Amino acid sequence: MLNVGWPLTRRVIFSMDAEVAHERTLGLLSTAPRLFGALANLTMGPPPASLAREAFGVKLAGPVGLAAGLDKNGVAIPFWPSLGFGFVEVGTVTAHAQVGNPKPRMFRLPEDHAILNRMGFNNGGSEDLAHRLRQLRESGHWPACPVGVNIGKSKITPLDEAADDYRTSARRVAELADYLTVNVSSPNTPGLRELQDREPLKAILNAVLEEAGDTPVLVKLAPDLTHEAIAEVVDLAVELGLAGLIATNTTLSREGLTHDPEQAGGLSGRPLWPLARNRIQAALDASAGRLPVVGVGGIHTADQVADLLSAGCVAVQLYSSLIFEGPALPYRIHKELGALPVRN
Repeated sequence: MLNVGWPLTRRVIFSMDAEVAHERTLGLLSTAPRLFGALANLTMGPPPASLAREAFGVKLAGPVGLAAGLDKNGVAIPFWPSLGFGFVEVGTVTAHAQVGNPKPRMFRLPEDHAILNRMGFNNGGSEDLAHRLRQLRESGHWPACPVGVNIGKSKITPLDEAADDYRTSARRVAELADYLTVNVSSPNTPGLRELQDREPLKAILNAVLEEAGDTPVLVKLAPDLTHEAIAEVVDLAVELGLAGLIATNTTLSREGLTHDPEQAGGLSGRPLWPLARNRIQAALDASAGRLPVVGVGGIHTADQVADLLSAGCVAVQLYSSLIFEGPALPYRIHKELGALPVRN
């Protein structure tokens, strides 16, 4: 019943270019996010109070959160909890506003319930986001669930100056966000994944931690890392005192696709699930309870969420599945979790 009208709506949305549909939807929501949220609350709404939990230093309203990438500039923050999300992550934002990579740069793969993107961190910059977050705080319109900010490197910033770039964004948003996520794992900014190596990553994380103060800091991992590389990042995160890990980002792999469109970019959606599940487990095993892990990648059912929570994840995030399954997905998953054997 919650998705009544979604098949028709999806048909209209899918008749448009993927990025155009994305921008038009966000543009509409940004005009009155609280009003649209009130309308969504009529059939959806926040997770059951019984699913609230403490994780990486914040209280989540529920274990299913919105992954970064959907609302890069935080223009619709008050709306997302009305779909049932227990926490929201905006961004990725960079120290410098940037237009991103040339278009077209987002592609739907409906037969696979997948998305390919090479957006390149298009965003209005961390200063613009900080202004928007401050307005929400000061107006009393901050949502009832936590809001995290995902920060990345500006394309114009040389790799050897990356730590200062991340520091700038962290300084701007740390006091306003409920948590920060350091993104060094997107495949769409040249050289970015090189920053997952120990020494450059250590410099970046130290810079962000220095600016974060009491705001929890997490790091997001790529699914294309080996188990050994994941273990090295986990050990570094523990050593530096990070609050948690997010595994995983999009992948460069095309495994699982019924048809490869031969487009560059990161793959998300259902085909990512087997790889993401494997790497999430690697992060859990390497952490061995030392750091909380948030699972991401191809999640679209309550069974998958229950599997990850039972395996030891403190929470999960989704994005691509929302596009294919409809806006009621997070609400439905939270509702179904109560009937599933979740040990965590």
